[in-house]
Amino acid sequence: MGDFEAKGDELERKAEKKLAGWGIFGSKQEDAADLYDKAANQFKLAKKWERAANAYIKLANCQLKMESKHDAASAYIEAANCYKKYSVQDAGQALNQAVSLFLENGRLNMAARYCKELGEMYEQGQDLEKAMDFFERAADLFISEEVSSSANQCKQRVAQIAAQLEQYPKATDIFEEVAKQSMNNNLLKYSVKGILLNAGICQLCRGDVVAIHNALERFQDIDPTFSGTREYRLLADLAAAMDDGDITKFTDAIREFDSMTRLDPWKTTLLLRAKNTLKEKEEEEDDLT
Repeated sequence: MGDFEAKGDELERKAEKKLAGWGIFGSKQEDAADLYDKAANQFKLAKKWERAANAYIKLANCQLKMESKHDAASAYIEAANCYKKYSVQDAGQALNQAVSLFLENGRLNMAARYCKELGEMYEQGQDLEKAMDFFERAADLFISEEVSSSANQCKQRVAQIAAQLEQYPKATDIFEEVAKQSMNNNLLKYSVKGILLNAGICQLCRGDVVAIHNALERFQDIDPTFSGTREYRLLADLAAAMDDGDITKFTDAIREFDSMTRLDPWKTTLLLRAKNTLKEKEEEEDDLT
């Protein structure tokens, strides 16, 4: 490992000497860029991630001075991959630089791809507000490039995070919008019942029984086959349990559905919230009596 770092040191010194010396400007930058790239690779082999990242940032600066924005963006991405080993914040800044350069170059699909990656990175780091922002940006960029399936995936991530942040109206609206769009695509139609289930769960978390029943009617308008699905039956049973203030009935409906179709952690978390809302209402009514 020491040999790799020593080689990286030597290559980095040569790059800095090249930049400080005499020579044609473009040639100096090109030679230095090549040396920084080789130095970064040596630091990676030595697992010196911070040094590798810094070498890639220097490489990006050389590329920018040569007005090679695409190559500079690629260097920022390499830097971000190294930063990820120890600093989400630094990785985010480097990736954001790459996104800006791709936008300047009109590479919207690449910008969308890395906005999505930024969203995933911040979501993993539990910075949900930032994650939601980048998923929204990714969705808009994918739409501009007419990549509807990727746009819908990002929109659903926005909706899921909005629900986690208790922004239930926003989450519901997005899920319903994606469901409507998916009905117009034969390849995406199969996913609509799951999307409408997510929208319905968000409505349940609001604890408004009238709004839940109105939502079920809207869902039927979006997908006329929805009323024949297990997803619809679950939502209808949960709405009825809320209407009756029956926690046992609410729990039994979830258990029955989960025995056939495993609920993912996101759904489980939100259904627990809805159950707690129902429990609080029941306790308030008991206090009044």
